[in-house]
Amino acid sequence: MAGLTIGELAARSGVAPSALRYYERLGLIRADRTGGNQRRYPQIALRRVGFIRIAAQAGVSLEEVGAALAELPEGRTPTKEDWARLSQGWRDRLDARIALLERLRDDLTDCIGCGCLSLRACRLANPGDVLAGQGPGPRRLLGP
Repeated sequence: MAGLTIGELAARSGVAPSALRYYERLGLIRADRTGGNQRRYPQIALRRVGFIRIAAQAGVSLEEVGAALAELPEGRTPTKEDWARLSQGWRDRLDARIALLERLRDDLTDCIGCGCLSLRACRLANPGDVLAGQGPGPRRLLGP
């Protein structure tokens, strides 16, 4: 039986064997079993694991990844067209995350944005602690 062992898939994908077993339990990847009950992953598991890792780094939950992969016919690996279609639903969230990261990058050294007046610059950005009326947390960085 051809295929990658769990150790080979882990080494090639950079994902720990325990995570691969977890992905398998969630149905994100699948393995066949040898006569000795050893896992053998098909070559396409590498691409699926790559897809899972990139989606997770973008803030997409494993549940959402599973739902997206379940939309693929015959459980195949996403093509470029599939990825464009699947990722379209995540675009708004990614854009919001990018905007937050840009605000953090640009504002973090001057003000933590929470309305606490703990930094001298906050007195300028939040006179009279007016942001406290908008609720808890980093109001300027989180936005409306």
